[in-house]
Amino acid sequence: MPTRATTRVLDRVLIANRGEIALRVVRTVRDLGGTSILPYTPEDLMSPAAELADEAYALPEGSGYTDAEAVLALARETGAQAIHPGYGFLSENDSFAQAVIDAGIAWVGPSPSAMRALGDKMSARATAERAGVAPVPGITDSVTDPATVIAFAAEHGYPVALKRTDGGGGRGITVLHDDDEARTTPAFASAEAGGGTLILEKFVTAARHVETQCARDGHGAFAVVSTRDCTLQRRNQKLFEEAPAPFLPAGTHERLVEASRRLLETVSYVGVATCEFLLTPEGDLWFLEVNPRLQVEHCVSEEVTGTDLVEVQLRIAAGGGLGEVPEVRGHSVELRITCEDPATGMSPSTGTITRLRWPAGPGVRIESGVVEGDVVTPLFDPMLAKIVVTGASREQALARARRALRETVVEGVTVCTALHEHVLSRPELTGPDADGGLGVTTRWIESSVLPALSAPAAASVPLIGEVPSAGTSTVAGPRTRSSYVIEINGRRLSLTLPDGILGGPGARHNIGARPHRAPQPLRSRSRARSGGQLAVDGGAPAPEGVIAAPMQAIVTRICVEPGCRVHEGDLLVVLESMKMENYVHAPHDGLVEAVDVSAGQTVSAGEELLRLSSPGEPTDEAQEA
Repeated sequence: MPTRATTRVLDRVLIANRGEIALRVVRTVRDLGGTSILPYTPEDLMSPAAELADEAYALPEGSGYTDAEAVLALARETGAQAIHPGYGFLSENDSFAQAVIDAGIAWVGPSPSAMRALGDKMSARATAERAGVAPVPGITDSVTDPATVIAFAAEHGYPVALKRTDGGGGRGITVLHDDDEARTTPAFASAEAGGGTLILEKFVTAARHVETQCARDGHGAFAVVSTRDCTLQRRNQKLFEEAPAPFLPAGTHERLVEASRRLLETVSYVGVATCEFLLTPEGDLWFLEVNPRLQVEHCVSEEVTGTDLVEVQLRIAAGGGLGEVPEVRGHSVELRITCEDPATGMSPSTGTITRLRWPAGPGVRIESGVVEGDVVTPLFDPMLAKIVVTGASREQALARARRALRETVVEGVTVCTALHEHVLSRPELTGPDADGGLGVTTRWIESSVLPALSAPAAASVPLIGEVPSAGTSTVAGPRTRSSYVIEINGRRLSLTLPDGILGGPGARHNIGARPHRAPQPLRSRSRARSGGQLAVDGGAPAPEGVIAAPMQAIVTRICVEPGCRVHEGDLLVVLESMKMENYVHAPHDGLVEAVDVSAGQTVSAGEELLRLSSPGEPTDEAQEA
């Protein structure tokens, strides 16, 4: 693969990821003349990333994208010279990074030691303090009891936030508003049950989220490619990003660059990173975290500089220099298209994508890893795609974004396009406020936008669509051919045959053939469980004593065990659906009679989690007495 100032050849790159980011890396590897290698699970056999990768191989039965041993074994078997982790999955796993390096394979990311220094919220706060960069006021040491919270709040005031150090993407954050909430929060029990650690910070209620897209090479060269604004969020997860960050107060850009430089130099960081900050109306700049990987929103920085950040990652990983970073020109915005319904507070939407049309035209870039027929489940991030729109000015970029939304069609699942259409019409976003700044904060979506979209009529797209029939057929012509996806010894291949050869002359059904593509499950970590499910007909309540899952989700923590006595409101189970934690509490006092699930298990809506003795039902202790 041609690179500039490289000391190592990286021709074969394994991409340890899936979906739109896997496809994004595949394209850059191809641009550079290299060979992309993609592991996949059975659910992703027909995915666009698997189709476009130069080589695609099935992961072992029962493994997945977080199976470090399986991914590394495949890298060795296929002769990969580098592993690009994308984001999520193994991208921030320092043990995996070390194993890759020990295997003599280039790790496309920072060193394991830098990852550890920045890898969780506690170590990141300590790193910032060493670098002379001020974090949000808080306690860097582990917080284990309500008394510490109450004492901190007495000095700094409420609200405060308890944060799991291993949380990310808005997960693991509990906001407390008074002493009573501090005493009764389930966060401590949840962290203890899951082996997690909590830190405490002042919860900043009015601030912008600004960040820097940085890069630093092994020779010490550092650059901020661009600033970004990611203020528009729901539940601490980003929805709309733009570059450069608009309406910054005088001197803030320089402060961001200097703080970012100090953070990366303190840990001898080599690679691409994002440094995140909160900017308050008073001009305070508080450090949040460093993401030691490519960010979802990296595209807007690429668009305003003409820089391919994946190419920069590969060049630095090969030992090359950072090179010249072009000056920022124009403006770019990114709209995350997620399977969430703005009319119901951004509740998840699942189903089969029955119709899909992305926008096009000047300044429009689409990053997506889905096609019509894919099935969306609630087990992973709800994002279907990113619509990236660029213009010569912020005004032109926003105008093009409005046009792009009007061209977007997604049917079969509800997506958040109505939210984007609404915010792009609001003056708080489109222009500066009275003080010359951006008139929104990280709470604006939840406090102002979602209430305005709460009417059922505000739904963004039709929820129900017809699923294409698997029996769709075509008439085989005398010279027509069709391509089929097959798997031989674990390798994905394409086989082209004359039409009709598999089913005799005449009509040919579409099994395994393009373009008639049968629905494929999307974003599923494990296969459906057989048996053991609680039938819930039409939303009927679960039988007495049964605590059932309120949604399809992954069990992340179990906080009780059989024989444990609980009181009303006690935390029983923690579920994760679409990257959001959901707490299952005891509806009444009782004794846990049985726990029917285990951590890491996927459960369906209505499936039994545990059984709790009914109110007034005599317990074993009472019967013995």
